[in-house]
Amino acid sequence: MVRVPVLDEPLKDPLKTTLGPATAKVLAEQLDLHTVGDLLHHYPRRYEERGQLTRLSELPLDEDVTVVAQVADARVHTFNGGRGKRLEITITDGTGRLQLVFFGRGVHKPQKDLLPGSRAMFAGRVSVFNRKLQLAHPSYAGLGGEDDTVEVGSWAGALIPIYPACKGMESWKIAKAVDAVLPRAPEAVDPLPPALRDGRGLVPLPEALLKVHRPHTRADIEDARARLKWDEAFVLQVALARRRFAETQLPAVARRPVPGRVLDAFDARLPFTLTEGQRKVTGEILADLATEHPMHRLLQGEVGSGKTLVALRAMLTVVDAGGQAAMLAPTEVLAQQHHRSIVEMMGDLAEGGTLGGAEHATKVVLLTGSMGAAARRVALLDLVTGEAGIVIGTHALIEDKVRFHDLGLVVVDEQHRFGVEQRDALRSKGKQPPHLLVMTATPIPRTVAMTVFGDLETSVLDQLPAGRSPIASHVVPAQDKPHFLARAWERVREEVDKGHQAYVVCPRIGDDEDEKPKKTDDGSGKRPPLAVLDVAGELTRGPLAGLRVEVLHGRMHPDDKDAVMRRFAAGEVDVLVATTVIEVGVNVPNATAMVIMDADRFGVSQLHQLRGRVGRGSAPGLCLLVTEMPEASPARARLGAVAATLDGFELSRIDLEQRREGDVLGQAQSGVRSSLRMLAVIEDEEIIAAAREEAARVVREDPALERSPGLRLALDALLDREREQYLDKG
Repeated sequence: MVRVPVLDEPLKDPLKTTLGPATAKVLAEQLDLHTVGDLLHHYPRRYEERGQLTRLSELPLDEDVTVVAQVADARVHTFNGGRGKRLEITITDGTGRLQLVFFGRGVHKPQKDLLPGSRAMFAGRVSVFNRKLQLAHPSYAGLGGEDDTVEVGSWAGALIPIYPACKGMESWKIAKAVDAVLPRAPEAVDPLPPALRDGRGLVPLPEALLKVHRPHTRADIEDARARLKWDEAFVLQVALARRRFAETQLPAVARRPVPGRVLDAFDARLPFTLTEGQRKVTGEILADLATEHPMHRLLQGEVGSGKTLVALRAMLTVVDAGGQAAMLAPTEVLAQQHHRSIVEMMGDLAEGGTLGGAEHATKVVLLTGSMGAAARRVALLDLVTGEAGIVIGTHALIEDKVRFHDLGLVVVDEQHRFGVEQRDALRSKGKQPPHLLVMTATPIPRTVAMTVFGDLETSVLDQLPAGRSPIASHVVPAQDKPHFLARAWERVREEVDKGHQAYVVCPRIGDDEDEKPKKTDDGSGKRPPLAVLDVAGELTRGPLAGLRVEVLHGRMHPDDKDAVMRRFAAGEVDVLVATTVIEVGVNVPNATAMVIMDADRFGVSQLHQLRGRVGRGSAPGLCLLVTEMPEASPARARLGAVAATLDGFELSRIDLEQRREGDVLGQAQSGVRSSLRMLAVIEDEEIIAAAREEAARVVREDPALERSPGLRLALDALLDREREQYLDKG
């Protein structure tokens, strides 16, 4: 990317020069805040009105919280013959009660300060003791009296900002630190072009910073949020727009369809017609392949929507045009499976160069790390001579030894499991950058696609091919209704009796001390997650005795894993007890039932992915979500949502609303997690879509951003060297 001289960042002074070394050290180590600008962009999570009570009824377990509440009662208990002291205080806010506990010498000050009737802010980590929520040794600051430990003057107006806090730095201490740097807010350089800011009625950045940290009214908060959300959306979209623009400047070999060759022969043999969605998406891909700059397209579609078929037709188009195509899979099991299914689909069209090959055939080779030396040598020779038009493999494909005759297309399966550096290394194997097609079976809401994969054009396959069967899903509350679990195993036996097969999925492998989660003695009595090896043993001795039960997990040798999958696919195994190793790509149409143990330990999207492994043939599928979580818990609500719909896009929205957004974005794109502080990718869909359009226009008119020095400065802050490399490799 072109580097243009820009303004100097005025707010990059280290915090220790303003706040003192001790406070600066905690902010740097715990919250990753190093400069004055970092702290000014550490926004309050919410605001308390003095006199307004926080909802104690909605406290999250194992999280740091700040609450405003009134002391209901306080009692000192002695133990060890009077030598030990424990102070128990109950606080209330009208919606619930919470217990505070202090021990030893730590009881004296709170015993004096926290008298019944007094009000204060409390901060600490929510834990459970004797099945009751509590805060042990919380920090606190009094409210409402003249001798307050929180000075009334330090809270501008009646709104108290509650900051994302950490151990050793409570919300009110962060507020004092912000007070110290707030006078510098007017120095902040505005990244938004003035015409855009005025056209959308947004307040200037310095004003937004003052209003977000020290609002006088709720309207101040709304003004600030509207402005700061735009900054985040726009700067990120400009980074992605510049990336897309740079791609259009790269050369690539156009790969146009050639009639009468492998693709036409393949299409003539298809035993079904393509869905309307498959035809539309193929059209988009072929149009990209025919251009002289590299395609960068994300193909997302539900499990079973026919993504592999669409990708194969794109690969055959490139082969017909004289190039080679490489398909990357995240695991050996999946690479072998793709190779098998593609060879089966192509028949003698995949036997180029052999006596049994069809007239316009090509060779389809497999390349994985565990192949024998002789087979590997043959595969490498087929690639370098161009004999093999299609290669399917794992990251073994990107080793230095692998050379292609003319690499024209790279297809990456399951983007989120494959590193950017690895994709980049494979792309560098073409004489010119090859075209890139990324496939994912995880449905991604449109806004997340625009935010996380914003440098890729997106195609969506949302129709299931004819012949796919419906999947019935049910929650099995094993704790409340043990007979439901017994019935689940009966249902598995019934499916096997009909000649079908079943999966049982567990969160853990087992039989390894290092892997076992430590039992926490927090009084909650939560047991470790169920393990494949334990559950398989219990099932073969108990409810599934007499059935052919085998296990599959990630610690097995690749050959053993493949052997188990082959036996399962051949119908020689009735029940496969596995970890999420079966989550992607495993295709056994005869498997009709799945029981997911400890289903509450999996994410919504992951459950949806797993469920997609059944109902792939003509018989209906059944998915049973087993949990011990109580009926009113958020985990049960999440499982209920999965059971209620088969729409992956709807579930991905639910997933994103329930999880912390940073986690979702952080997994997918390094660097975005810390850049999205105010923007909520689901709620702010309109802002993101508008920012994408504005960003494309700005970059089209001024690719090097010479006319927007403030924007260039914000971009440099977002894209430090590591993140810029990341986007460059995307």
